[in-house]
Amino acid sequence: MRFLPASDNALLVELPDLVHTMALHRVLADQPIAGVLEVVPAARTLLVTYQRAALALPDLVAALRARAAVANAQAGVADAAPGRLVEIPVHYNGEDLPTVAELLGISVREVIDRHTGQPWQAAFAGFAPGFVYLAGGHPSFQLPRRSSPRTRVPAGSVALAGDFSAVYPAASPGGWQLIGVTEVPMWDLQRPEPAYVQPGFRVQFRDASAPGVHISLPARRESEPNQPPALSGQAPAAIEIVATGLQTLVQDGGRHGMAGLGVSPSGALDMASLRAANRLVGNPVGQCVLENLLGGLQLRCHGRATLAVTGAAVPLTLRAADGRQWPVPSHACVALDDGDTLLVGAPRAGVRSYVAVRGGWQVAPVLGSCATDTLAHIGPDALQAGQRLAVGGAVPAHALQAVQAVAEPLPQWPRAGDEVVLDVVLGPRTDWFAPEALTLLTQQPWRVTPQSNRVGMRLEGAQPLPRSVARELPSEGTVTGAIQVPINGQPVLFLADHPLTGGYPVIGAVASHHLGLAAQIPVGCSVRFRVIAPFFEQVSP
Repeated sequence: MRFLPASDNALLVELPDLVHTMALHRVLADQPIAGVLEVVPAARTLLVTYQRAALALPDLVAALRARAAVANAQAGVADAAPGRLVEIPVHYNGEDLPTVAELLGISVREVIDRHTGQPWQAAFAGFAPGFVYLAGGHPSFQLPRRSSPRTRVPAGSVALAGDFSAVYPAASPGGWQLIGVTEVPMWDLQRPEPAYVQPGFRVQFRDASAPGVHISLPARRESEPNQPPALSGQAPAAIEIVATGLQTLVQDGGRHGMAGLGVSPSGALDMASLRAANRLVGNPVGQCVLENLLGGLQLRCHGRATLAVTGAAVPLTLRAADGRQWPVPSHACVALDDGDTLLVGAPRAGVRSYVAVRGGWQVAPVLGSCATDTLAHIGPDALQAGQRLAVGGAVPAHALQAVQAVAEPLPQWPRAGDEVVLDVVLGPRTDWFAPEALTLLTQQPWRVTPQSNRVGMRLEGAQPLPRSVARELPSEGTVTGAIQVPINGQPVLFLADHPLTGGYPVIGAVASHHLGLAAQIPVGCSVRFRVIAPFFEQVSP
């Protein structure tokens, strides 16, 4: 067992194989460690995220070692009863099926027969909700990922990578070998159990072209929509979305503790600005806000409300119902009367603004959170012009008069063309890279490309990061801020909607105190990475 730094608040525990990994994961579920926030299982690792203020690293390591001793005794013990068996019909017409056959030196028909020849074991969830890594297939399935991942893999794609198989639950980027497609939805919030396949299940693939193949799907709750209902109800005020700009989403502190379903936390990219906006209007700091990208947002008040806009340095204009208008400050409370419209202009610095309303936005939570996860398609849809959001009751009416705005230092965000320095903790797979890669990582500027979003920031450098280890990396958990390096050597900096697990090595992770800064970097800026002393120096392999 090895302990590898994954960030300044996360540890990657490396184990001999999948059996030992699952055994330790079960023990940690039965005997949780106080201060551990999340445990993400993968092929041969557990990603352990913890609270540094509540749990010292040596104590965490000692607790993990003690539980590993219990897990080792259980690793060879078979489960008392096999898991639930689910069937998945597959149309074997995948784009990579001939390539897979060629790599294995067999016919396409034999690939299909081997894929359907035995039940697979659902080992762990990751990458996206409903994406479950299936183990225990034919021993010949040891397949490399594509050298460059596809930017879009269709929903329902059945794929192979390493010795795993999986089904992509939604359209997403991906680097696995595609061998077919299924019409069975892997993830559906209208079902009592949203995930069709869950860890511990057994999965039997069926050739959909064979006679008599028919699968009965789980019942759906037709009376409940997949997305939150139109926001309405009795409220002291409502805010009409006149214009959304490029993108406006509902975000909060995220949905945590759902790694078992493959659900990542998501949430606001700039958490400090979310908290600041709520403090200004007197809300609990974790209340949901509106996250706007690059301005253009216009909000019309029906009734009376108090708003605050934080984050990017944006000009704000208040337009009264009679047409008069004047500038108002950001990072301060703004009182709106009936018919007033607040206009959010293009940022002078930074890219994302956060809008809080006193009392909170009345938004229906999904899986315990109002956050919009753009990769997993969980949470409220992106806001649309004409939509109305009711103001909720996050602040008791009798307390409103006592609310005092909290003055905080205004953040200094980068402007287009600036160079931004981000602190980085090396690991967990720094040793997979050639020595010159670390020099390039820290001394070469990395341009932020337009192919950047809430999932990740794609960076481009004059020289790619060379690897010293060419073999496939078994999928393992990744943190927000992870700098993952695909085979092309051009890094991707994972942001809040990143996949729960990934199959390319992570050379380092942006320190938690710079995640908000990373979220505010405009396209076209350059980034330099500064390695800081990791907080794990006392951990030995």
